[in-house]
Amino acid sequence: MEIKFITKVVFALAMSAGWACADESGAKTVEAARAQVGVTVSYDPAYVAMKFPGGDVPEERGVCTDVVIRALRKAHGFDLQKEVNSDMKANFSKYPKIWGLKTTDRNIDHRRVPNLQKFFERRGWKIAIPEENSGWKAGDLVTCIVPPHLPHIMVVSEKKTPGGEPLVIHNIGSGAKEEARLGEFKITGAYRPVF
Repeated sequence: MEIKFITKVVFALAMSAGWACADESGAKTVEAARAQVGVTVSYDPAYVAMKFPGGDVPEERGVCTDVVIRALRKAHGFDLQKEVNSDMKANFSKYPKIWGLKTTDRNIDHRRVPNLQKFFERRGWKIAIPEENSGWKAGDLVTCIVPPHLPHIMVVSEKKTPGGEPLVIHNIGSGAKEEARLGEFKITGAYRPVF
């Protein structure tokens, strides 16, 4: 009986430590995303040739995916450019064919929301879309469709509206912003990165 109790206690402590680590990881992601507010001041979807790995467009510009790319790179040293390229090279047939590409393109593949959705799913980061606002955790990534059909991605903040809706950090057209827009669009995916 005592061994079962000790096992349960150890398991509970391990689980709470894991949750604490996940919460800390999410907080780092949010902090790195928030650091882009006021720095990334324009929306620019232009194709840019960039160094590899660790490439980036000029920090004052970018798109929604650049907020996520920069946040994960700064907070966790996780280079989506390198990781997506590597996975796409090995599993090209599993990725969307929306753009008619016959091979990978390390300058743009990681900057496309549908590719990130597939990568996050393959990485095991996909979670059920929370039905309640309380189901979101800081650092979660949420994909959606901005009407009429533009794929978009946002970082969930720990800050909330008075009604309990989490704010999001994203670039939807005028630079990186933190605002209450989570409930505004049709959500297509929810992801919880694990580092």
